[in-house]
Amino acid sequence: MILTSLADQPAYRVHVPRWAIAPTSGAGSAQHGGRLNRIGVSALYLALDEQTALTEYRQLSTLMPPGLIVSYIVELASVVDFRQGYSADWDSLWQEMSCDWRRQWFNERVEPPSWLLGDLAMEAGASGILFPSMAHRGGVNLVVYTDALDAQDRLEAYDPDGRLPVDQTSWP
Repeated sequence: MILTSLADQPAYRVHVPRWAIAPTSGAGSAQHGGRLNRIGVSALYLALDEQTALTEYRQLSTLMPPGLIVSYIVELASVVDFRQGYSADWDSLWQEMSCDWRRQWFNERVEPPSWLLGDLAMEAGASGILFPSMAHRGGVNLVVYTDALDAQDRLEAYDPDGRLPVDQTSWP
């Protein structure tokens, strides 16, 4: 496993507007699971560039549903760096990064092997994983395990003017 750190790394995410009230929580992913987190593990999925964030949000749809793009400043002492993808230097389990986790979990009710990658990263003391976007060729994503953050880490939604909604009453 290759570990690295991030300092003052800009990152982006398009949120469903209604849930932009808690832009750093990772609670939605904890509720349903994600590519690299099992149910119960809070994880925030970010992109390292705006286009990747937009493409990830749109997924397979030809049209993009309404969304609110949020910029982040990220500093993480330890993240797994899987940006270059699988090679023989990695444990063979990392070949499962691109598994169809949604089909496996939601249709077949089988635990996706990619969930184990998140477990391995956290066991190694990493608070996130950098990995290639499967939705946007050349894009890079970062999953941050929000409950694994400690005093030396920083995950901040960039909102200098206080424009992000603060609660559900922000939406009429």
